[in-house]
Amino acid sequence: MSAAIINSDKVISTLILKKMFIAGYKMLDTNKETVNALNVFPVPDGDTGINMSLTMQSAIKEISSTPSISMEAFTSGLAKGALSGARGNSGVILSQIIKGFATGIKKEEVDIKQFAKALKNGVEMAYNAVSKPKEGTILTVIRVITEHALEISKKISLTYQDFLQELIDKGEEILAETPNMLDVLKKAGVVDSGGFGLVLIFKGMLKGYLGEEIDGATDIVDAPDKSPKLATSGDKIVEDVVIDYDALDDIEFGYCTEFFIINLHKKTTVADIDKLREKLNSIGDSTLVIGDLSLVKVHVHTNNPGMALSSALKLGEIDHIKIENMLEQNRQLKAKYEAERKPIGLLSICAGDGFSEIFKDLGVDRTVEGGQTMNPSAEDIAGAIAKINAENVIVLPNNKNIILAAEQSRTLITNKQIFVVPTRNLPQGISAALAYSTEINVTENLRNMNDALHNVKAGSVTYAVRTSSVDGINVTKGDIIGLDDHKILTNGKDVDKVTKALIAKMVKEDDETINLFYGDSVTEEQADALCSQLAEIYPDKDIDVHRGGQPLYHYIISIE
Repeated sequence: MSAAIINSDKVISTLILKKMFIAGYKMLDTNKETVNALNVFPVPDGDTGINMSLTMQSAIKEISSTPSISMEAFTSGLAKGALSGARGNSGVILSQIIKGFATGIKKEEVDIKQFAKALKNGVEMAYNAVSKPKEGTILTVIRVITEHALEISKKISLTYQDFLQELIDKGEEILAETPNMLDVLKKAGVVDSGGFGLVLIFKGMLKGYLGEEIDGATDIVDAPDKSPKLATSGDKIVEDVVIDYDALDDIEFGYCTEFFIINLHKKTTVADIDKLREKLNSIGDSTLVIGDLSLVKVHVHTNNPGMALSSALKLGEIDHIKIENMLEQNRQLKAKYEAERKPIGLLSICAGDGFSEIFKDLGVDRTVEGGQTMNPSAEDIAGAIAKINAENVIVLPNNKNIILAAEQSRTLITNKQIFVVPTRNLPQGISAALAYSTEINVTENLRNMNDALHNVKAGSVTYAVRTSSVDGINVTKGDIIGLDDHKILTNGKDVDKVTKALIAKMVKEDDETINLFYGDSVTEEQADALCSQLAEIYPDKDIDVHRGGQPLYHYIISIE
């Protein structure tokens, strides 16, 4: 029995590698709209998910039409198909990753070390193709994945399944860090779209290796936590994707120009291709010139497409020319933005994805993450206000420590009227949002929303971080403590008991509703069980439970 068969979980054949790439394409294609939704730029070169998917599709079409089952034929077709089908910046970079990987495979059967080295070849080729590489993009994601691949490939006991899973885990880890590397991602609150697309490909490759089918709905992957959520309202798509409309008129180069150079002249050299790249860099940006003496792919943003084409004609024939007027796209986006401007917008600050969804369901346009231990700055709040397409914006700080920063943010925005309703906690914020109406003006809304603050009592259940005596109550570190909006009312060792004791101290005979918002330390089952107990204790009151998802606080309580 051969070593290749004995170690089948550590070596892959041409057939398995082909299945892996096909599954990688299917996973990306299934989720391309999610990738598209992450794009934060005002005028993208097409959508990232579509561009990457079409690039992969071309590679898959090429390897599927190759009758030979040799590794050499497979890798040659993979590289050729990816290069010829590359679209947009993300697609071109992906094509270089694939081409570098393909040319790095030298044997009929590929072990884990060879796979990692081929990835390294792909990283080098991708970085070399971009004139000014930026970290926080697909380049960073593939580089970090590859560095991890090279490191763990030394483990003797490592199987391909574990190897691929580790690459996916590392990819998701570095993907979550991309907003800290690119300011435009951080302001938008999203991860890099190309990097997310790359992680999807690796997820598909693992399924392909395991022989699992990509079958549509069950393979839809949720966008990462920091990504936008999409919702539909009739035929209109409402997106929490940030477009910086203030920058729409600031495009330096107005035409996105793409083409191939084919049938290169016999006198053309690799040095001539490098000179073309330098020439295009001098007349534009976002320049990509990739390929070899058999085929060259060109992408550039420039104000003089004719000069780009005439320079390329010196090397060979030009084919598949595509020129897009980004200035006109800008004007259309600007007109759409102006047409959709609302008289009033709402911004809410909250901690927990559950609370964020609650506020959005109540008509809040945007939320900013913040609360206890993570107060956003005035600049953070102003940045979010700037992204709301409204003449007037009402801010709900929902924390007494954030009210001043919200007020300060008003001085940083000059093209909108900013109003702060001084909500001291999340229950007040929800009450204020419920009082908002699209049918009345700003003045009336502010009056109603401020009045609503007095109709709700707020409490919270958390834990003590130190031993102390507060408000006449002796608290030991680790104790569960129940607070109203002002002071500690009760403490103990059991979350449910403290919560019930807190409610008992807060609730009055004429109160009608008790709402529990459970945090990330409480399960839905635990919250439902407590809700049932409270319903027995207070049969004359409406008891509701909602997922808040907030950190640190087991429960936030609203009583009205």
